[in-house]
Amino acid sequence: MTDLSGRTALVTGASKGIGAEIAAALGRAGANVIAHYGSDRAGAESATAAIPGERKLVVGADLMEPEAPERLWEAAVSWRGAVDVLVNNAAVMERTPFEAPLAEWHEGWERAMRINVLGPADLTRFAVSHFVGRDGGVIVTLSSWVAQRGPGSTALVAYSASKAAVKALTQTVARHHGKDGVLAYVIAPGVVETQLSVQAAAWTGGTEAVISRLAMGEMVPPSEVADLVCFLATGRARHLTGSTLDMNGATYVR
Repeated sequence: MTDLSGRTALVTGASKGIGAEIAAALGRAGANVIAHYGSDRAGAESATAAIPGERKLVVGADLMEPEAPERLWEAAVSWRGAVDVLVNNAAVMERTPFEAPLAEWHEGWERAMRINVLGPADLTRFAVSHFVGRDGGVIVTLSSWVAQRGPGSTALVAYSASKAAVKALTQTVARHHGKDGVLAYVIAPGVVETQLSVQAAAWTGGTEAVISRLAMGEMVPPSEVADLVCFLATGRARHLTGSTLDMNGATYVR
């Protein structure tokens, strides 16, 4: 249904959760996939196992390192000479409660900003320059509903702030580079069925309690997020650029 043959996509955080589903789905759609991982190479290899060897590249990069995004982008471009799609997915969910010791508070915020914001910002910067010099390209950024409604726990304030930041980053690209053929979209999932959501649920009453508050009575399947990314990666929804696409089963409607 979605043919991405000949297109090359870089997916960050492809070793687990939503990122793993996205990498696999892009591969099924025919794309050449660069699957980034931070420390779990086995996870990234598992996610891309069904993709033919000539259409995949697994690359490790610790986004806590300031130089890592540039090295990752260079590796991605040099593989096939160009990148057509950037999927900013990699993120950490740091606990930063207001009552934490100041040193822990700072450490959590620094990790959240470095991995969730500065890494994607650098990659987006490289992508925009690359796309403007060609025939355009697509950027898909995974934000979260917490960027609009705030987190269920104050301990996730840094995570929430980071997801708001990448939303603004992506919308800025859409607004100012649409005429250059650069399409930029934000996906804001609610509670997706991943280990990260189970971890967050433990801080907000437990998994059963969280599910009971969802309008559809179930978490969002990560495969649905991946399917949406594949559609956006085609570049066909040109006038949807700049949009924030909510995926939360009508639990949060705005």
